[in-house]
Amino acid sequence: MTASAKRLLVAVNPSASFGRHRDVGAATTTRLLAAGHDVAMLQEANFELLRREAEHAFAGGVDGLVVVGGDGMVSLAVNIVAGTGVPFGVVPAGTGNDLARGLGLPHDDPAAGLDALMASLDREPRVIDAGVIRREASAPVWFAGIVSAGFDALVNERANRMTRPKGPSRYTLALVRELATFTPRRYVMTIDGVRREQRAMLVSVANNSSLGGGMTLVPHADLSDGLLDVFIVHPLSRAGLVAVFPKVFKGEHTGHPRVEFLRARHVSLEASDVVAYADGERVGALPVEIEVVPGALRVFA
Repeated sequence: MTASAKRLLVAVNPSASFGRHRDVGAATTTRLLAAGHDVAMLQEANFELLRREAEHAFAGGVDGLVVVGGDGMVSLAVNIVAGTGVPFGVVPAGTGNDLARGLGLPHDDPAAGLDALMASLDREPRVIDAGVIRREASAPVWFAGIVSAGFDALVNERANRMTRPKGPSRYTLALVRELATFTPRRYVMTIDGVRREQRAMLVSVANNSSLGGGMTLVPHADLSDGLLDVFIVHPLSRAGLVAVFPKVFKGEHTGHPRVEFLRARHVSLEASDVVAYADGERVGALPVEIEVVPGALRVFA
């Protein structure tokens, strides 16, 4: 290897974006090898096996982890590298690619995303924050993007059960179907030590600005400000929620009278019949404790 060459672990999700970009993993490995890097590629039959194999290979020592796929693969990477000082990179080849959006990377063109990764490998990695979620009797879960714990989480849960349509429109269809039966939940929140009890349609805790393939929940979110953004939608009629959501996709909801934003370092959420998702991956039922860890991630970006 040359002086600038790195030992890189490449983890590939072959079913990302419903298999539309199956060749991106091989193309990534080929480009990295041609550039003189020492590369080990992992591509397993399912996500859980891939996660275990990636953890094992990472423990053997690498200079960086590259994931090929969507935000589920970002979640895999973040939960391996957070706090270690080892950087990770992403070649966006999934459905949503929201962390790539937040980082200003190409998010809808895997070839351009690979070009961006190659250009970043000789530069100092970018340092960003991460969040960590703690639940009783469960291992901590790290996230780079957004924790959903309300209507948005139920939509995510429904979308993950759907096989069609393929692409971001699946999330929109799940949203419409979930609206038919949704009612506000009663939450107990403690935000930087301040307790509040209230009903809400949606509660999200954000490090990044968007989820669901560009649904801009928190337009002003900053990946490296050392803070999380709490987004609350107060009770609305179904018609009112239907009217708000098109604005959310464009980030034009911030002035709505039933929308509230708060900034915090530590958030606890309690509610019945509510499941939390982080970076699009299921975490589990509330209650949860969520905390920002400034500078916990280094990214090839």
